[in-house]
Amino acid sequence: MNAPVPTVRPIQALPDQLISQIAAGEVVERPSAVVKELLENALDAGATQITIRLEEGGVKRIAITDNGRGIAPEQLPLALARHATSKIASLHDLENVGTLGFRGEALASIASVAAVAITSRTADAPHAFEIVGSHAGTVAPSSGACGTTIDVQDLYFSTPARRKFLKSEQTEYGHCAEVVRRIALARPDVSFNLTHNGRTIDHWMVTDMARRSAHILGSDFAEARIDIDEAAGPLRLQGYAGLPTASKARADGQFFYVNGRFVRDKLLVHAVRAAYQDVLHGDRFPSYVLALELDPALVDVNVHPSKIEVRFRDSRAVHQFVFHAVQRALAQTSATAHGSVPAPLSAAQLPGSEPRRAHEQVSFGNALSPTFSPSPYAPGSRWDAQPSGVAQKMESYGALFNAASSPVMSYAEPVQPLSNDAFPLGFALAQLHGIYILAQNERGLVLVDMHAAHERILYEQLKNALDAQVDGQQMQVQPLLIPVTFFADAVEVSTATEHADTLTALGFDIGALSPTTLAVRAVPTLLKNADAQTLARDVLRDVREYGGSRVLIERRNELLGTLACHTAVRANRILAVPEMNALLRQMESTERADQCNHGRPTWVQLEIGALDKLFLRGQ
Repeated sequence: MNAPVPTVRPIQALPDQLISQIAAGEVVERPSAVVKELLENALDAGATQITIRLEEGGVKRIAITDNGRGIAPEQLPLALARHATSKIASLHDLENVGTLGFRGEALASIASVAAVAITSRTADAPHAFEIVGSHAGTVAPSSGACGTTIDVQDLYFSTPARRKFLKSEQTEYGHCAEVVRRIALARPDVSFNLTHNGRTIDHWMVTDMARRSAHILGSDFAEARIDIDEAAGPLRLQGYAGLPTASKARADGQFFYVNGRFVRDKLLVHAVRAAYQDVLHGDRFPSYVLALELDPALVDVNVHPSKIEVRFRDSRAVHQFVFHAVQRALAQTSATAHGSVPAPLSAAQLPGSEPRRAHEQVSFGNALSPTFSPSPYAPGSRWDAQPSGVAQKMESYGALFNAASSPVMSYAEPVQPLSNDAFPLGFALAQLHGIYILAQNERGLVLVDMHAAHERILYEQLKNALDAQVDGQQMQVQPLLIPVTFFADAVEVSTATEHADTLTALGFDIGALSPTTLAVRAVPTLLKNADAQTLARDVLRDVREYGGSRVLIERRNELLGTLACHTAVRANRILAVPEMNALLRQMESTERADQCNHGRPTWVQLEIGALDKLFLRGQ
């Protein structure tokens, strides 16, 4: 099939109307783009009250009223002219732009594809003035309060082909509402009122960022978020990062702002995602509201007509700053962070969709060593007669803690009696169905998923041990008195031979005894209680799949998470009280101990007040 031959015409200057319509194709992609441009202009004008009125998803009408500075009558025609703006006047202004809008083409582009009317009044004007149509329109007296109203009707009436590409009314309204939410979230000092087809949809009063984010993102996010406020040189990051337990199946709860401008930047998204990689399952998305402030000269906001993409002068420094700021905030959510206990999780925040993995349902066949002291909470003990609280148990617990020994985890170091704040997770009372630890602290009852908690502890210890090798320290290795041998196929044998250096770096000594037999002679000390054969097969599989160097760099965390999961204490294993207390103490000294490697909570707090309500006490 022959391609059509294009018509050859001489080079000529395009009419202004056609130029504006071409620009409108980039700036006015859909009604939500009009809403964005007009809202940004209103905020740049110093508005503190903004009303957005939409009809038929914004296609029929978009009217935005603000109480900003207004536009002088002699400047109204220029407001609709192409590349006319009050926000920049030189290249220096462009490189240091601090306003949301500055290109000077939004209103002209909108007016080329819709019917536009501007009514505005400045503070010193006796009344308002109005202009209808293009920049050549007539300015006439009108009525109105101080500020500006821009009324856009019949979008794409002059370019009906573009109108055919619009979606349904509800879809277009959804995009418009999302734009309003993004901008309202960044400016809690401004009130916003949104109506659609004459019905009020949302109204946000002037408030602070905490209340505005709770209003827009919901109470679940408000109850499970971390405050972030870090600065380094010219960079400052503020806002909220949602806990992994508040993660979502979609990335619709992610809001990032650069100097007050909502952006979708791959570099920033990757930095935040990398900070969550240790505490969030791969198919879940974190929620966050983060605002990055920096010198406008260090960021280029003029790389895209919609100004939703930015380019940083030193992108690597920005990436590392955001990554470490969010990572440190997530690490401090541990129960040990300055002795503070996170807010209790609500029932809605507990992810019940993830089934317990099959390998957790392994019955522990042998009881623990009989040398453990009996439970201090047993009937007839001296604590049984003193149910006054955690504070009275501190001194006696210290002696019990020092005297006990455990094959599950080490707590042989002397523990000095400290204040209540030193033990925010309290002290173990009992075990429930071999899965959960019940503990008591000053606030009430603490429930701990012992497998998830121990998995996080081992995972962090493995990471630290592997990181220590970078500083010249060797991975602590446990040689096996009797090597564990197992049948292996040819691929496993060749993998063990070819990647011996990688296995050594991970703390394993796996060698071939014959073409069909492998022997495990040593494992990392932290994994000495795990099944050596299972560990060896998992390591060989990952090394074979990803390669020796890549498994130590890109896939390291996934591999360590697998090893920790195999080694962590299993469900249905009976633990003595000293063992349970040792687990609580290690949780308090471990970063990110609030979640396991898959983003599930490791513990929850039930307040005394909540328990009282269950039993109608005081009512």
